[in-house]
Amino acid sequence: MEICTVTLATVRDVVPLFNAYREFYGQPSDLGQAEQFLVERLKKEESTIFLAYLDAQPAGFVQLYPVFSSVAMKKAFILNDLFVAEYARKLGVAQSLIEQCYSYCLENDARYIGLETATDNVRAQKLYEKLGMKIDDGVFHYIKYW
Repeated sequence: MEICTVTLATVRDVVPLFNAYREFYGQPSDLGQAEQFLVERLKKEESTIFLAYLDAQPAGFVQLYPVFSSVAMKKAFILNDLFVAEYARKLGVAQSLIEQCYSYCLENDARYIGLETATDNVRAQKLYEKLGMKIDDGVFHYIKYW
């Protein structure tokens, strides 16, 4: 397995996976819009995307968005998107991508990395806990959708 940071030169490798990720969450397929969205994030340096390859084929990706901890006066990251192609599941791709995120956060002196997942996504929860993540029951998360 090889994990690379996605650049404008390699963004097309991740587009089909990003599109499949969105479809998994009930969104319609739109490869053109998916590519445009990712290109904008990269051009504006608004996200970092890691792409895993198995036998030179894109197998999974993770996308981090930067945020800041005012209290710690440090950068932090939200692990917003994680997806592994069906053929590559149970091969350690997701774990390797998360470990890459951990390394990236440490290299960037981040205060924390956080994520959210559905309460019924037990398989993902087991992986997150295996990799040292914990449910933060000391805070409530509020959200307003438009």
